[in-house]
Amino acid sequence: MEERQVKRLPGKLVPLALALTLAAGAHAQEKIRVAGNFATEHTSSVAMEQVFKTELAKLSNNQLAVDIFPAMQLGGAKENVDAVRSGALFMTWVGVAFLSRIVPELEAISLPFLMPNRTVAFKVVDGPVGHLIDQKYAEKGFASLGWMELGTRNITNSKRPIRAMADLKGLKIRLQPIETHLATLRALGANPVSMDVKELYSALQQGVVDGQENPYPIISANRYGEVQKYLSNSAHFFDFIAIVANRKQFESMKPEHRKAVQGAIAAAVAYQRRIAAEADAKALEELRKKMQYDEIPPQAHEEMRKASAGVIEQVKKRVGADLVNRVLAEVAQAR
Repeated sequence: MEERQVKRLPGKLVPLALALTLAAGAHAQEKIRVAGNFATEHTSSVAMEQVFKTELAKLSNNQLAVDIFPAMQLGGAKENVDAVRSGALFMTWVGVAFLSRIVPELEAISLPFLMPNRTVAFKVVDGPVGHLIDQKYAEKGFASLGWMELGTRNITNSKRPIRAMADLKGLKIRLQPIETHLATLRALGANPVSMDVKELYSALQQGVVDGQENPYPIISANRYGEVQKYLSNSAHFFDFIAIVANRKQFESMKPEHRKAVQGAIAAAVAYQRRIAAEADAKALEELRKKMQYDEIPPQAHEEMRKASAGVIEQVKKRVGADLVNRVLAEVAQAR
């Protein structure tokens, strides 16, 4: 009797086991990997960890999960961009300068003294100009998913206060690897040096470079105030963070999964933009406790703007006058 029951049990369990297997398959979780070079406490990293991850799980009914690696855990900005392009990494969020070597049209939204404030900046990048750049991304193997705020870039240095353009003369300033930025600082009399951010703190500490330029939250989070004495509101560029995925991997996703990724990124972008202004003000307040802060008067800013105007013509030659003129027109309209 017992022997016959033992023989029959496997047959009875087959339908149940099959049902459990199918149910598990229906709810199998797909995991994506996302990396960035911003500090863990930076608003962009917070938005990715707290908003994107949560919204992705919710919008995909827990079928999509994400491993997020901020703070250069998977390499610097260049390494992250290259990994996404090759398909080794699904997505990165990164300053547009590190994509400009592949998508040079990004220089058109990186012109000196172009964006007067964040409101104008996002009106431009969220409109037709942004869509044109999205197409350029696609041609190079990226799927453009959104734009966060990196912010207004300001100069620090260890040599002297910056209150006028003449104060920049000869200063060795680290910049991102984007020709527009390098040409601008040369036009202002400085000696710009391209360098990855992962090397910057030690370069400042050892005097390899005299200074650097970044938005206030980056200066604060990366502790540059420990190795720099002077800070000014040079505001020479407004900078964006681009969120890009490997196009082939993104487009191969199920439609509902693509929609979930897009929705989760949109929520993270909205959150990051909302908290960026407050973070900027808070970072400046903290920096002023550690560094000498000098305001650059409007007439000095105007002198800098005029001195760097030739950079715009250089960018027109590199990426096309039509795109640059479109950007300039939309900035003027958004003002």
